[in-house]
Amino acid sequence: MSTEARGKRKENIGVVISNRMEKTVVVKVSRKIRHDKYSKVIERTKKCYAHDESDAIEIGQKVRIVETRPLSKLKRWRVVEVL
Repeated sequence: MSTEARGKRKENIGVVISNRMEKTVVVKVSRKIRHDKYSKVIERTKKCYAHDESDAIEIGQKVRIVETRPLSKLKRWRVVEVL
């Protein structure tokens, strides 16, 4: 089944902050937004639990993750590539 048949999936780029679990990495995804009232640019971050089949990704590496079906209680993302 191709990815076009499944529809467009969300993609994020982030930095790995933990790899202590088996086949799972925690990715910090940051985005910059402008504050409505003060117009100051602020950074918002989110932690995403992502599946890493190779189990070889190290802390500090930049990765691209893509949305997938629920794999566990918290895992909804999959690592596509290391950047």
